[in-house]
Amino acid sequence: MTFESVLFLSNNMVGQSAINIDLSKKTFFLMGIVNITPDSFSDGGEHYSTEAAVMHAEKLIEQGADILDFGGASSRPGAHLVSPDEEIKRVIGAIEIIASRYKIPISIDTTWVEVAKAALDAGATWVNDISAGRFDRSMAAFVAKKKCPIVLMHSRKTPQDMQQSVHYDNLLSEVKGELLLSVQMFKDAGVDDSQILLDPGIGFAKTAEQNISLLHNIEDLVKIGYPVVVGTSRKNFIGRITGKEAKNRVFGSLGSIASAFLKGAKIFRVHDVDATRDFLSVLSAIENPETVKLL
Repeated sequence: MTFESVLFLSNNMVGQSAINIDLSKKTFFLMGIVNITPDSFSDGGEHYSTEAAVMHAEKLIEQGADILDFGGASSRPGAHLVSPDEEIKRVIGAIEIIASRYKIPISIDTTWVEVAKAALDAGATWVNDISAGRFDRSMAAFVAKKKCPIVLMHSRKTPQDMQQSVHYDNLLSEVKGELLLSVQMFKDAGVDDSQILLDPGIGFAKTAEQNISLLHNIEDLVKIGYPVVVGTSRKNFIGRITGKEAKNRVFGSLGSIASAFLKGAKIFRVHDVDATRDFLSVLSAIENPETVKLL
């Protein structure tokens, strides 16, 4: 199966026209991260107000983000649990403002239908679920009803205890198998293949060595046929390689992105949109010279 030319459509609930991403139009797409939390591993607290979050989102749009991913709860290892009500309180104001000003796909990074519904009502158009429907079993039916794109990420247990579940007899086979079980759950609920994206869950229930191995073999996930979203930006395994703190991992992040891009991944969830856009634009031009449009 392949969805390379699929058009992802989702209705914006605040009256804008339908927003789409045609995956055949570009060689890569950037999902800019907007964390509205006090405790995210890389930028916790920096955008922890509606005003700051909106300013950051607008900066990412100016830098060339194709999608914005808003999250109101940190999912780093050991993160504190946040109630759906608190998530909604954190993200809704910023989503409403951005959706009213820009025609850009907005993703809500949540595991709860209650939050996803509020976000879509406010103007979000995608759902990004790190639990792939494990935490809220009504998520699949909700996504089917809304006909919105859904990112299904591989993970185990919860952010509070996921690093206690890092044993795999065969890492790649088990990640693929567990992702496909999630896909089947959403398809059984009525979600169309064309709305499903997969994320291998780098850093979620995986050691640094396992993250590296999974990225080395990511083309096997790409071959499944669903668009693959890669989120390596500033993550711990990059620090384990480079010795750098989170905010100084941009160059290491680009190394991981380059490898995934060359193996077929097309969508990258990143903090550093400007640097990643320039890096992938040049790499893509060299790898795909027939697509180059020089300024």
